[in-house]
Amino acid sequence: MRRMSAAAARRTALAAQGFGRRKPAVTNRRSILDALGRTQLLQLDSVSAVVRAHYAPVFARIGAYDRDLLDETAWSHSARRPRRLVEYWAHEAALLPVEDWPLMRWRMAKYRDGRWQAAKRVLEHSPTLGKDILEVIRASGPLPAGAVERHLELDKPRSKDHWGWNLSDTKIICEQLFATGELSVDKRVGFARHYDLTERVIPPEVLAREVADADAYRELVRRAATALGIATEPDLRDYYRMQRVQTEPAIAELVALGELEPVEVTGWDKPAYLHTAAKTPRTIEGAALLCPFDPLIFFRPRTERIFDFHYRIEIYTPEHKRVHGYYVFPFLLDGALVGRVDLRAERASGRLLVPGAFAEPGRATPETAAALRGALREMADWLELDEIVIGAKGDLAPLL
Repeated sequence: MRRMSAAAARRTALAAQGFGRRKPAVTNRRSILDALGRTQLLQLDSVSAVVRAHYAPVFARIGAYDRDLLDETAWSHSARRPRRLVEYWAHEAALLPVEDWPLMRWRMAKYRDGRWQAAKRVLEHSPTLGKDILEVIRASGPLPAGAVERHLELDKPRSKDHWGWNLSDTKIICEQLFATGELSVDKRVGFARHYDLTERVIPPEVLAREVADADAYRELVRRAATALGIATEPDLRDYYRMQRVQTEPAIAELVALGELEPVEVTGWDKPAYLHTAAKTPRTIEGAALLCPFDPLIFFRPRTERIFDFHYRIEIYTPEHKRVHGYYVFPFLLDGALVGRVDLRAERASGRLLVPGAFAEPGRATPETAAALRGALREMADWLELDEIVIGAKGDLAPLL
């Protein structure tokens, strides 16, 4: 079996994700789709402390770009510029290429009896609610759950718990219909989903495509392997949140087809699989701020194995127990994760706040600080924030 050094594996993983390449002089829709060709998906998340999660990975790979272009790619459609991305449950809620939608039919079938216990309870006491919602949307066009609720005259006052998870029955069943593939997301307004009939969102030729479950599993593992470059079975499994019983046979088939090569990576505690088209550059250069949901790092065990970088998101940790901060971006520099910064975009005042900046061991240097300063300035300019305010926390803060 072929052996690889940990450093070579790391460079392979970074190159597969689109790092170490020259950023385009002009960014456009093609640049965005090229970044998507590397990551295969973009995770969605509601936190907007800096910028919504799906925008940040594209910025990390191609630099400043017009976020409206990504919105148009995902949530606009015309004969001249057809929709290229669609929402579904992939690695959590995610944007993925429209043509990948049929690969998720097995998951839609799995959710048929209710994705959550809450959906099962609502379906038990309101068995016709799903049919009623579909009829409203069929007649009225794309609607957010609140508007559907008003059409159904179900908008009664409800108590709200601390986390805001007390969803109405209508919202729960809209999400259930989304999970089963009967509804899709036509657009987002203020990040709220506007649901429409899937037949009006997904092109007919894509909608008509049937994929056998085993073929879908193999294709998803193929896409994960393309995005990761080199990966263990748990890495490949996590990318689309699959199960081991699905991924192991798919990996064996791809090995037999010559698309994956089993390799042994020095220091890795599990067997690895190298995509045979993956490149291993001699060096990786450049700097990037990675949001917590960037595909390079969203599987934390892989992040720790490849980069020797322990990372946990602390949004739900009480403030007095946080180690690094509320919304922390790891800092990638020349192929290594050398630090992390807690960031906040204060749009009203035009400021990018940096409450804390922390270096990895041996990386609290003027060189690290200079590179980070440049990356922060690039992000502030992209977000149209004039001032960067450095806080006092962390060993990089004084150097910044």
